[in-house]
Amino acid sequence: MQVITCIHLRGGRRAFIVSGKLGTAEKLMAAVIELVAEYGYNGVSTKEIAASAGVNEVTLFRHFGSKLNLLEKAFHHYHYAEEMQKLFEERLTWSLHEDLLLIGKRYHELMNRNRKVMQIAMKEKQVIQSFQVSTHMHPQRLRDLLIQYFKAMKEKGKLTDCNPEAQALAFMWMNHGAFVSQLNEDRMSFTNVSLDEFIEESVRTFARALTP
Repeated sequence: MQVITCIHLRGGRRAFIVSGKLGTAEKLMAAVIELVAEYGYNGVSTKEIAASAGVNEVTLFRHFGSKLNLLEKAFHHYHYAEEMQKLFEERLTWSLHEDLLLIGKRYHELMNRNRKVMQIAMKEKQVIQSFQVSTHMHPQRLRDLLIQYFKAMKEKGKLTDCNPEAQALAFMWMNHGAFVSQLNEDRMSFTNVSLDEFIEESVRTFARALTP
């Protein structure tokens, strides 16, 4: 279990202490995400990252070689491709509404768990540019899983005649847009619709439109 303790320092700066039953590499990855999300890539040193993980700077370089490589590895570690793959392999019921509801809810659970990774991706575009191609594997994998699912549902006679890739992208963009809106709560102040209500209603509409 990962535990993040925030300590307020003089001058308004905050320190984050990563603890719990984690290995050294996992603590370093958790620390770099916390600190870069708070202060930006150029606003935090490898020494601070190592201290937050409870190790020395030499250990950081021994495990990852550089701050940039550590951030890249953390991005992959905290993304969602593997967990979504497991959901598609083990939990589908082949009921369009139930499956899309399950996928939508799990997507938002993972994205909200990893919201600081997403905030870094939006704020540090120049920094992550060097490994941006590899980070695209996560949405690409989800797209491929959805395409395969929609094709299988068509073969079972449970989906209308449609373009599986277009529907996969529509479902992803619908949910990604909802997640991005939630990153800044002020942007959602104009509505009383909760995220759970949005997922329920959007999936119901989506499934109704695609059911023969």
